[in-house]
Amino acid sequence: MRFFVIGDVSVDLMYFVDALPGAGEETPAKRSLIKAGGAAATVAANLASLGHKATLAARVGTGPFREAALENLKATGVDLSQLQEDKEHLTSSILIFVIAGGERTMVSSIGASRYLDATAFKARTLDQMDALVLSAYALSGGPSREYALKALAAAKKRDLPIFADLGTGAIRDAGTSLLEDLSGVDYLLMNQHELYSLTGESSISNGVGVLREAGIENAVIKVGSLGSMVVTPDTEALVEPHPVEDVIDSTGAGDAYTAAFAASVMEGHDLLEAARRGNVAGALVATHVGAQGYLVKPEDLKSATQAK
Repeated sequence: MRFFVIGDVSVDLMYFVDALPGAGEETPAKRSLIKAGGAAATVAANLASLGHKATLAARVGTGPFREAALENLKATGVDLSQLQEDKEHLTSSILIFVIAGGERTMVSSIGASRYLDATAFKARTLDQMDALVLSAYALSGGPSREYALKALAAAKKRDLPIFADLGTGAIRDAGTSLLEDLSGVDYLLMNQHELYSLTGESSISNGVGVLREAGIENAVIKVGSLGSMVVTPDTEALVEPHPVEDVIDSTGAGDAYTAAFAASVMEGHDLLEAARRGNVAGALVATHVGAQGYLVKPEDLKSATQAK
């Protein structure tokens, strides 16, 4: 399958600490790493690792972070023909504090990603694609928002399946306008906290109601250790988690889920099986360090199916 992926490329500056320091305090890090990241980049790398063709539309700077951000994309064969280079802004970066148990606190620097030039988008590019995967970070604002909206319109005109993945930062920056922007997408993926932030509700059922009113019929809600929920006009089902030991770092787990879910749907699996495969992908990534510390392979998902 051929996926057109839109969104961010970044480097993750990771610090592993026992606890966050208070104001004016300093805390030692057990270790620190520079890893490739970015929601869209991580989805694209996982799609390529799963054997699909992924074309990434994103923007990077010319500074020192560029090669680190692109390393895994190049290694997995992601098509970078739609990658833009920004001579004024650095490649986007995220400072990540990883606390014992794998939980994260992040500080983001928008960088080049926000400046994805909409004039470079050619609708005919989608004629060669089977599906569109959109990171909601592209809708946060700036030129990238126009690029994303043009791509959404072109995909809908062509009846391409659209998978949209939310993000906490995207909701913070764009607010409830995301509901209008994403109305009519085929699949909206998010975690439980993102659902609450986007809809202003405090329960999954009420949040789903807001989504439906906004024209979003099919939603996938990741609920951490409980697995994920699939919500369609006909069903609401909780899909069991994939058990793993020693969760190290949850960075990128949601992006791996999105890649596995989208790939599985396009391969013809039903939504519950696609969600189960997404659970497997997210769980495996959480046992490694970094968003792209482990890229999901076809045999991972095949073995998951055989284990049912």
